[in-house]
Amino acid sequence: MSRIAKLPIPIPAGTEIKFEGGTLTVKGPNGTLVRELKKDVNVVLEEGSITVSAANESDIFSRALWGTYASHIKNMIAGVNTPFVKKLILEGVGFKSEVKGTDLALALGFSHPVNVPIPEGITVTAEKNNITISGIDKEAVGQFAAKVRALKKPEPYKGKGFRYDDEVIRRKQGKKAA
Repeated sequence: MSRIAKLPIPIPAGTEIKFEGGTLTVKGPNGTLVRELKKDVNVVLEEGSITVSAANESDIFSRALWGTYASHIKNMIAGVNTPFVKKLILEGVGFKSEVKGTDLALALGFSHPVNVPIPEGITVTAEKNNITISGIDKEAVGQFAAKVRALKKPEPYKGKGFRYDDEVIRRKQGKKAA
């Protein structure tokens, strides 16, 4: 049983939600998000709240989706009201980042520059070596941040590479001179 999905999800003022034919549409001040939902989960729109329940309590698949869809709906409602933000910090001598049109241009110590196309619906700003990724879709923001971080993961000896702003890199001592 999902503890997350047992509670009704409140709908804030200024947010419109429609559920028709398995498609959930959430419209708010920052934009609109649409998600297809499977028939294994029941979504009931009430006055000021949404209730999510499993269509078949004995089916393991529908019970698994129950809490997942409740979290997706909460994230959609939160995203259209306040955008999600991920911050990356690029550490290392000679490493640079800048936004050029619809691409994120990176100099990561390779023999060639790395250009990462910015997906639609996501805003990226690069100031010095701080990259801020924001958007209304939590999955898209997190996926793009992970994609950029995977280009140069932080290494434990000097701490070079991308790290999240709240991430702590455990440093290793390295070789000792005899």
